[in-house]
Amino acid sequence: MASQVRVRFAPSPTGIPHVGNIRTALFNWLFARHMGGSFIVRIEDTDQARTVEGATEAIFESLLWLGLDWDEGPEIDGDGFRGDYGPYRQSLRRDLYKKYTDQLVETGDAYLCSCTPERLDEMRKSQREQGLPPGYDRHCRNLLDAERPSGGPQVVRFKVPNDGETAFDDLVRGPVSFQNAVLDDFVIMKSDGFPTYHLANVVDDHLMAISHVLRAEEWLPSTPRHVLLYRALGWEPSVFAHLPMILGPDRSKMSKRHGATSLLEYRDKGFLPEAVLNFLVLLGWSLDDKTELFSRDELVNQFDLARVTKAGAIFNMEKLEWMNGTYLRGLSPQALAERMIPYLENDLPSQVPRPLSGDYVGRIVPLVQERLKTLQEAAVHTEFFFVEDVAPDSKDLVQKGMDPTGAIAALETALARLEALSSFDGGPLEAVLRPLAEELGLKTGKLFGTLRVATTGGTAAPPLFETMEVLGRDRCLARIRVAIAVLQG
Repeated sequence: MASQVRVRFAPSPTGIPHVGNIRTALFNWLFARHMGGSFIVRIEDTDQARTVEGATEAIFESLLWLGLDWDEGPEIDGDGFRGDYGPYRQSLRRDLYKKYTDQLVETGDAYLCSCTPERLDEMRKSQREQGLPPGYDRHCRNLLDAERPSGGPQVVRFKVPNDGETAFDDLVRGPVSFQNAVLDDFVIMKSDGFPTYHLANVVDDHLMAISHVLRAEEWLPSTPRHVLLYRALGWEPSVFAHLPMILGPDRSKMSKRHGATSLLEYRDKGFLPEAVLNFLVLLGWSLDDKTELFSRDELVNQFDLARVTKAGAIFNMEKLEWMNGTYLRGLSPQALAERMIPYLENDLPSQVPRPLSGDYVGRIVPLVQERLKTLQEAAVHTEFFFVEDVAPDSKDLVQKGMDPTGAIAALETALARLEALSSFDGGPLEAVLRPLAEELGLKTGKLFGTLRVATTGGTAAPPLFETMEVLGRDRCLARIRVAIAVLQG
């Protein structure tokens, strides 16, 4: 059975892919990899009016960033494809949809509808006024050909049975059934010659031998329509599994007010793909009640649809930041330096020379690695390492319990001792500065705090001696002289 598993991710390029889209892709990918099956990407671009320029490219970019490779699907550039069931763009498969639409009309399972937009608007208005559920009133269902208006636009509607129920088994939700009476005669072919989602989805899933359809819960009400189409065409439906919704902290549907929704926004904000992948898989799936961190290989080995939940999954930004910080701390300093450099080059002030030195960034990384939650924070925590001058605030230079005169004296004495040092490594620096605090009658925290502000320009910085070592003798001494002048002024 494992070799027969074929699943697909079938996004519509009507917007930039959000975390819900990509979570669906991830579950499909993990299921395929766990079962030794195939993961197919199919672009459902039949809604030409709503297609957004660049959306298809963003879909590919999102999948590739997370490492979700596909076995079959469209080429990233052009209309080519890889696989035996292409093309994998629905706009290139219109002849197939027409063929099966014509077949359904011939068998009496579908019919032409000539209702004008004006008539449909009046129908909906009347239904609202009467408190009736919205839906097509089947006006054209039983018209003879001679009775149909000619010359105007026509759609093709599927003829839903008037009674009975349509049932199917869902791997997540168990047995599901819908009364046919609540389903209207839905459109399967639009007047522009493009199919609706319902028809194209069923035709392609059958012709591409899709074994399992894993998709968002919002498509659950559409599934009885798809099952009816399968039956009318004489095909066996795929196995369905409808994944739980992703909710905001207030348990409403995830939206922009809960934070970034586009997956690529998280990349731009400095989240690691491996952390985002780990976080997304926990939105509706769990191995147990305690394990939260997984490698990609562990997820492939452990993923099981039986562990997918029915309840909506809460998107917790604090947890994502915690998880990302954990992954950042797990990187080697050199690996983190490589990840940081693009963000630093984008965010540091323009006067900082580019390209940055990988060796220099590598020396900085151990000093800030524990403090980072995202790569985008790197410039905020490290800017003073790259600029020539900092601007310390005189209020910050004077520690609690000190006065400006005492702070000047402490900096002048420290400057003289540092100028005499033959080595500016962390060890010699500590050996000189720690006893100096006692000599000056200061607590070490006060002297070190003043030196930290003088050398970095801020009150929050990495360990003082290691920071000064990376900054170097000339830069530290110059900054201390500036701090003295600030206090004197």
